[in-house]
Amino acid sequence: MVLLKYLFRNILRHKLRSFLTVLSVSIAVLSYCLLNTIINAWYAGVSASSSYRLIVRNAISLVFSLPISYRERIKQVKGVTNVAYGNWFGGIYIEEKNFFANFAVEPETFLKLYPEFIISDAEKKEFLKDRKGCIVGRKLTERFGWKVGDRVVLRGTIFSGNWEFVIKGVYKGKDRTVDESQFLFHWEYLNETLKKTNPRRADQVGYFIVGISNPEDAAEVSKEIDGLFKNSIAETLTETEKAFQLSFVTMTEAIVIAIKVVSYVVIAIIIVVVANTMAMSVRERKSEYATMKAFGFDSFIISFIIISESVLISLIGSVIGVILTFPAVKIVGDILSVYFPIFVLREVVIYKSLSYSILAGFLSGLLPSIEVIRVGIADGLRWSG
Repeated sequence: MVLLKYLFRNILRHKLRSFLTVLSVSIAVLSYCLLNTIINAWYAGVSASSSYRLIVRNAISLVFSLPISYRERIKQVKGVTNVAYGNWFGGIYIEEKNFFANFAVEPETFLKLYPEFIISDAEKKEFLKDRKGCIVGRKLTERFGWKVGDRVVLRGTIFSGNWEFVIKGVYKGKDRTVDESQFLFHWEYLNETLKKTNPRRADQVGYFIVGISNPEDAAEVSKEIDGLFKNSIAETLTETEKAFQLSFVTMTEAIVIAIKVVSYVVIAIIIVVVANTMAMSVRERKSEYATMKAFGFDSFIISFIIISESVLISLIGSVIGVILTFPAVKIVGDILSVYFPIFVLREVVIYKSLSYSILAGFLSGLLPSIEVIRVGIADGLRWSG
């Protein structure tokens, strides 16, 4: 307690300098937390992936479709428990800025394969029996003011025309890692319309979602599925859901790397800022430390006091920065909700920022403490800086 009081008195000797140092550290920690939250949001789909699901797509590219007839053959593969399918629809609600993910899916099996989508039994029943029905995520209802029973029209981009849907249910995620901004409707509604307007595109799906009984068999099951369609006109590529999601992230890997580099630069800034403050502070108090040596305080005690002061300044700034991060994440998350539907500050980011701040404080106080130790008592007492 006495040591803590002494440290605070040292910090408050130059209130403005200490305030500016703490403010700089706070802003740096806030930046670090936001940057890492953006990185986590980029990988949100990867993190939320289930090891019990595989994705089967066209081996050439995701833009090429697969025959719906593949489903029955995939179901016969040993280790497969369920097979759903779907298409990326790419519809626009009113105008381009109202972007959100919308999919045509085989509803019953899809909901079984995604138990993290929580929907009431009554709403699920209504959704399943109406081919024009759709279910939407909670965040979409908040964004557009939708409610169950509303009619929604999407303008097709991949599949031309205006498509009318009736909201039959609103799903919630079982935890905060689940995307609550998706729009899901019946694949049959899409397919029946295509049979009338564009028969060549009918009975085709963009991907299959395969449930497996044992994640350890994923590689073997994937190999067997792809073997079924080898040398066919539409060969398949089967991969884990995590690998499938990761393939989208790797397209923008350079951006992610750049953000990571900037986040580490922020840590370096904390070290420089605190080190500068401690260097000035220690230089001003050399005679005091020489007096402490004369009274019998050993080098370890003096070093401990200097490093503790540095760590305390860094930690105070870090705590303030973390506190400010919570409202900042909410504001930035709302602004970027179209691009990052899952924008959550994770505990690990908080722990990392606090840990790095303590480390930065330690390193910042280390060099000044070594300098003080090297100065003799006589030289220190003569110091007038």
